[in-house]
Amino acid sequence: MPKYRIAWMPGDGVGNDVMDAARIVLHSVQLDAEYIPADIGWEFWKKEGDPLPPRTLKILGETDCALFGAITSKPKEEAAAELNPELQGKGYEYFSPIVRLRQEFDLHTNIRPCRAYAGNPLNYKEGIDIVIFRENSEGLYAGIEFHPLPDNVRAVLETAHKKMKRFSAVPSGEIAISTRLMTKQACARIVRNAFEFARKYKRRSVTVVDKPNVLRETGGLMMRTARLVAKDYHEIPLYETNIDAQCMWLLKNPFDYDVMVAENMFGDILSDLAAQLVGGLGFAASGNIGDNYAVFEPTHGSAPKYAGQYKVNPMAMLLTVKMMLDWLGETDKAARVENAIAQVIKEGKARTYDMGGKSTTLEVADVVAKFAAA
Repeated sequence: MPKYRIAWMPGDGVGNDVMDAARIVLHSVQLDAEYIPADIGWEFWKKEGDPLPPRTLKILGETDCALFGAITSKPKEEAAAELNPELQGKGYEYFSPIVRLRQEFDLHTNIRPCRAYAGNPLNYKEGIDIVIFRENSEGLYAGIEFHPLPDNVRAVLETAHKKMKRFSAVPSGEIAISTRLMTKQACARIVRNAFEFARKYKRRSVTVVDKPNVLRETGGLMMRTARLVAKDYHEIPLYETNIDAQCMWLLKNPFDYDVMVAENMFGDILSDLAAQLVGGLGFAASGNIGDNYAVFEPTHGSAPKYAGQYKVNPMAMLLTVKMMLDWLGETDKAARVENAIAQVIKEGKARTYDMGGKSTTLEVADVVAKFAAA
């Protein structure tokens, strides 16, 4: 019996292409695993009204972790219009399956490493090495939204908060609300995980990023909680910044930052910016980590116009494989994969189109696999 059972979820578009690349590299390091196919994505939304069918949730409940390719997500109205005709008008509502996975399995910590590997022509500056911890279950992505604004919710808001008065003349049908719900428990957990990582890997600092001067209650809760947690890690400096200024400073002085931590949406913004500093989303890996389960995914989209062409850069997915191997405790295999990736990038002989080369997705994977197996 294999040592690991891994849910295999290619998803949409180029998710299939990069997952094929992942399989080549996993085979090269001889991971003792069984890969269990699991359905997720846009095709299942169109055909079944559910991009994350119950059978997939069952598979995830019976596996050690999951590897995921890419997902297509569209706004509410567009999603409804693409349902098969027999499903339209029957109350199906699209909700991002990856967000739902994070919530269903309490994958509370999203880790996104952004490292500039030597020789990458797309690096902003060589030597950048930032790791972003993004709270994965709350914040503005919690999914608690209203449109039109229900009368009972409006009545509570108008009673509870004086600032609702200036919207009193606006009809409820013309008001949409997204709640930024944050708890002290989740803030403490993500900040503590960031500090534990910094301590384990001897990182220089932890920077917590929010906007407490405007988002006084939610941002204030994050900052106050971070200060309390930081008291347990006296050897690691805690810095506090506002999200808007931090984006500017990250471009200006990327070497000043090491481990960064933020709530859900701000973490999403920061990680895309940091990814561009090290070559773009073609190099951006991530892990959605819970107490007992994890889902690993590159952070790029499904790029449907390139689907099946094996044109896109597989490095984000291969770095995601490295993260999965580390999480499984296969640190030697993880190191072999990362060293192989670094060697291929440095040599510059196998490069996809975004790096100025002509290699296919699978050709790059083959070269990485060759070095990883050595």
